[in-house]
Amino acid sequence: MTQPSDGGAGSRPRSKLAVLIAVAVGVFGLDALSKALVVANLTPGLPVHVIGDVLEFNLLRNSGAAFSLGTGYTAVFTLLAIVVIGVVVRFAPRLRSTGYAVAFGLLLAGASGNLADRVFRAPGLFRGDVVDWIEVTRYYPVFNLADSSICIAAVLFIILSLRGVHMDGSRGDQPPVREADGADVPPAASGPDDPEAPPSSSAASAGPAASATPAPGTSAPAEAER
Repeated sequence: MTQPSDGGAGSRPRSKLAVLIAVAVGVFGLDALSKALVVANLTPGLPVHVIGDVLEFNLLRNSGAAFSLGTGYTAVFTLLAIVVIGVVVRFAPRLRSTGYAVAFGLLLAGASGNLADRVFRAPGLFRGDVVDWIEVTRYYPVFNLADSSICIAAVLFIILSLRGVHMDGSRGDQPPVREADGADVPPAASGPDDPEAPPSSSAASAGPAASATPAPGTSAPAEAER
């Protein structure tokens, strides 16, 4: 039996779309603000030690992907970011799950944050270097809030998938039913108020006894008159 998920199964998609947009705008704004402050206050090669060598703020220009991977393929990663944004926009109106709305919002914010760097920063349009500035120990690549957003989104997708939660908010293998307005909602279990629910066993067993009872004003069976 398919059960509603904890993330708002069966609710209308507008509320989930609002969650996605709020998460995406909030994280994107934080990423853009942090990069602006870092560029204005930090010097490349001169890290600020926040917690010794465990946590540093270190300005780095990255032409590759998240965590400084794949340098030299800026145009390829720019195209991938555009594709990711297009996929999120396509699936956003179908969301009925708060968990997926948050995950897609984080993914959209991360892809958009790094894409903005590639579009507006040097050395040129669609070839700009991404601003990385968070360094956790010297053995871990330098990253930014957009990179973290993408990774958290990936973890959420895995958790939701392992829990069997679908984007329509349902769980299990049964497909969702449709409301009168055409929206997909998870199928609900039949109950006493369900007009299509089969009669209970107590009602079925009471049927023959009820039919054998004579109605008021009618004559008793012939055996009773003897």
